[in-house]
Amino acid sequence: MKTTLDIDDELLARAKALSARERKSVTRLIEEGLRLRLRGPARRTQRVAPALAIHRGKGGMAEGVDPRSNRAMLDAADDGA
Repeated sequence: MKTTLDIDDELLARAKALSARERKSVTRLIEEGLRLRLRGPARRTQRVAPALAIHRGKGGMAEGVDPRSNRAMLDAADDGA
């Protein structure tokens, strides 16, 4: 079937260049593109969040460090270095 399309000039120029490289007609490129789009919705794979590492060791806050104080936490971190 013949039809008339209004295609963006830059898009058509790129299509013509591709058709020349692949030795296909612009019509064939357009048909391929339409087939890809009309093939149906692509299946989206759901991403599974990676499992978080959990430390099950013993220990805890060093004696005398107030966990509510940023200064105390920074000072304790500096002492370990």
